[in-house]
Amino acid sequence: MPHRFLAYFVTLLIAFALQAPTFAAGAAFPTGSRIGLEPPLDLKPSTRFSGFEDIDRKVAVTILDLPAAAYPGLDHAATSEQHGLNDVKRESFGFSSGTGLLVTGSINAGGVTVRKWILLATAPDKDLTALVSVEVPEAALAIYSDAIIRKALTSLTFRAAPIAEQLGMLPFKIGDSAGFRVMKVFPPSGAILIDGPGADMSAQPYVIVSIGRGAPERPDDRPRFARDLLASTPLHDILMQSADAMRINNAPGFEIRAQAQGPKGEPVMVVQWLRFAGDSYVRIVGVAGKQDWDALFTRFRTLRDGLDLR
Repeated sequence: MPHRFLAYFVTLLIAFALQAPTFAAGAAFPTGSRIGLEPPLDLKPSTRFSGFEDIDRKVAVTILDLPAAAYPGLDHAATSEQHGLNDVKRESFGFSSGTGLLVTGSINAGGVTVRKWILLATAPDKDLTALVSVEVPEAALAIYSDAIIRKALTSLTFRAAPIAEQLGMLPFKIGDSAGFRVMKVFPPSGAILIDGPGADMSAQPYVIVSIGRGAPERPDDRPRFARDLLASTPLHDILMQSADAMRINNAPGFEIRAQAQGPKGEPVMVVQWLRFAGDSYVRIVGVAGKQDWDALFTRFRTLRDGLDLR
């Protein structure tokens, strides 16, 4: 594989490491994943990564659930020369929910020949790219044959985003959503909640809740840290109105209120709260139009105060 493709794959594998699957309509789905399949033979849910494994035979099926925007780069990498992958074959591959690109070949890992199948597929209407990698050591090919693996890959299927499962993967709990609807979850770091139907964040109030690391230990450094974080939002012409240290749920915090323009140039009001815990922090950003701002600010604050770390 090209080095960047392999590095990207390994990074995503770690980032999406999960714990246990759920089952639906004959397919198994890793917790929080929109992508599933029917794992063959002795493959069981992995507790180390998103997918399935036969620990005794060292067989692994890794499933990565990525945004649709990831597809072009992965497709280019998959169709390029695969350094380290021998006997490479690329083909169009049909499965239960569509057609993807299947790359097969073999690699030598620590003196052991390992057969690989890499299936890449996308569902733009679901903002989804599926990357499924299967690894079978040569000694297990008599059991996990090419026909068996291909049959499993043809069962690849998609489901709607399992919001409840994904929320359970976050390092915090939303105790009171204050009437906001969870629109999207980004395990393991955060979620977007919106006030109304659909997903148009330029037309509806919304809240972004996330957790991060790298917070300054010195209180004197927190104002600049908070301003830098606010500047990283997809807003323009941010004009701060106030910036104050405060306590949030008995923890040190910092609040910034500001005016800004949204991605489409719409005027908005913004509040950002940071709640510090050592070098970690919880960040809450509430964005809404000026109309009904006072009522919305109260709801933003209710959501903030209902957050608890797991």
